[in-house]
Amino acid sequence: MNLDKSKKRIAKKVKAGFKGYPLINIIYQGDSADIAQQVVVEFVFEEGAEAQQEVFKSTADARQDEVIQTALIKIIDRADAKTVTESESVVVV
Repeated sequence: MNLDKSKKRIAKKVKAGFKGYPLINIIYQGDSADIAQQVVVEFVFEEGAEAQQEVFKSTADARQDEVIQTALIKIIDRADAKTVTESESVVVV
């Protein structure tokens, strides 16, 4: 799947707002606010459940990495996520 298509599908899910559980939260992290060097994907199956995490790392900006963005779409689809949230900016760690 190409990068633009992946980003549009994620944005559409995020824009839909809270629709229930399962919920996926996408957090972009990096050394600076300009480049996201890793993506943390949190999966919450039901309200009150502990979040499971998976981390993807990139040498470049993960927001522009086609492989990572396609993987995020596959995770969302396979988890049958009703709600998807995404950090609006890069969290500096």
